[in-house]
Amino acid sequence: MLNRTLLALSLTLAATLPAFAHLDPTEHGSFAAGFSHPLFGLDHILAMVAVGLWAAQQGGRAIWQVPAAFVGTIALGFGFAIFGAPLPFVEPVILASVVFLGVAIALALPIPTAAVAALVGFFAFFHGHAHGGELGEAGAWEFASGFLIATAALHAAGIAAGLGLARVSGKLITRAAGAATALGGLWLAFGA
Repeated sequence: MLNRTLLALSLTLAATLPAFAHLDPTEHGSFAAGFSHPLFGLDHILAMVAVGLWAAQQGGRAIWQVPAAFVGTIALGFGFAIFGAPLPFVEPVILASVVFLGVAIALALPIPTAAVAALVGFFAFFHGHAHGGELGEAGAWEFASGFLIATAALHAAGIAAGLGLARVSGKLITRAAGAATALGGLWLAFGA
């Protein structure tokens, strides 16, 4: 009984310690910290891959317009944070973006490309503001170029996955990936 209690206590303590998922910009160089930032946070990975999946699911011009809207607006949000503009509810909106994007993919609603780009742009602004708020002492241009390149790469991975899944299974697996993304967002918001 004591062993189980100690194991449960150890697991609880380990699960509640900070994740330290991102490189510290002041210790690891600004480009590397910027590039690694989206790659080491599950919320970022889920949201940015989901943008690519949703763009692929929409097809046509959305394949490049939706990710371009995200990348452009994430840079704008970053700039606002660098210049000290406050933005409320940054973390809750980032988590909501994961859930929203997942639900949008799962439902496969026919939404015009401009509306999809506007929706992802809204969420991108908050993601960018979070990046700018975490900058620390690193050089803004180097850090920004790193996370913008990583963001575009995650979008490209989502597009490639979406197009590949559509060839293999039609829309079914893509929609299931959207549902899994939404569940992942809920887990991050309430379970993690």
